[in-house]
Amino acid sequence: MKPIPIQIEPGQPCQLSDIPTEVRAKGFDKKSSREEIKANAEEMADLARRLYAERKRAVLLVLQGMDTSGKDGTIRTIMKGINPQSCQVVSFKAPSAEELDHDFLWRIHAAVPRRGHIGIFNRSHYEDVLIVRVHNLVPAEVWSQRYEMINAWEKILVQNGTVLVKCFLHISKEEQRKRLQDRIDNPDEHWKFNPQDLEERKLWDDYQEAYEDAIAKCSTPWAPWHIVPSDVEWHRNLVVSQLLRDTLSRLDPQWPDGKADFRGIVVE
Repeated sequence: MKPIPIQIEPGQPCQLSDIPTEVRAKGFDKKSSREEIKANAEEMADLARRLYAERKRAVLLVLQGMDTSGKDGTIRTIMKGINPQSCQVVSFKAPSAEELDHDFLWRIHAAVPRRGHIGIFNRSHYEDVLIVRVHNLVPAEVWSQRYEMINAWEKILVQNGTVLVKCFLHISKEEQRKRLQDRIDNPDEHWKFNPQDLEERKLWDDYQEAYEDAIAKCSTPWAPWHIVPSDVEWHRNLVVSQLLRDTLSRLDPQWPDGKADFRGIVVE
């Protein structure tokens, strides 16, 4: 049985506490999931080559989630074998002074993948209704208007040939505790740990509420949100891999016709 993410239908409320974080796809385990992800990657590599050659459409995978939800690990696992020339990963950190002098989508739009490319946002424009909201970086009357702006902007992307795949990597508070503790206890993982993560963890409930609103308000017919139970890492990777593969398969990009029939030419 193929793993299926939980899609939030337009207008449907999102109550994260009612959605499981620990799921294992029936018929799969850690070993078989790796084999399936490898098979998906091989198929995606061919589809990505055709997408690149066709140069008519693009795919944008948006990954959001609490700290330690596995955004980096998901990208590293599912994109093996994809030609890096046709794939780009963008991580959005705190905006620069120049970026703050523009509207909040200015820096995001500049990072949208070109036609023929697969883009991955490791965090995204949704930070401007998440961390901005939780930390009161702008007034509520400012960030509360951004949901409609995001929906309109995503619709522009879709109408111009970019397919959005939005995934929220859903982990439990207890699983986050374990992963943070692992980073602290393992010296080889210290580079991943930031003491600020512990301060952010204290705001867990605020972030959950912010995510629920963002997902419910911005799951649209043209760009729905998918909830991916992520306490089990191999299940998380399998779900996102399957979702991205299915998206590329539905696009079914085609090799372009040659500019001419060159058969018969002999290179001396």
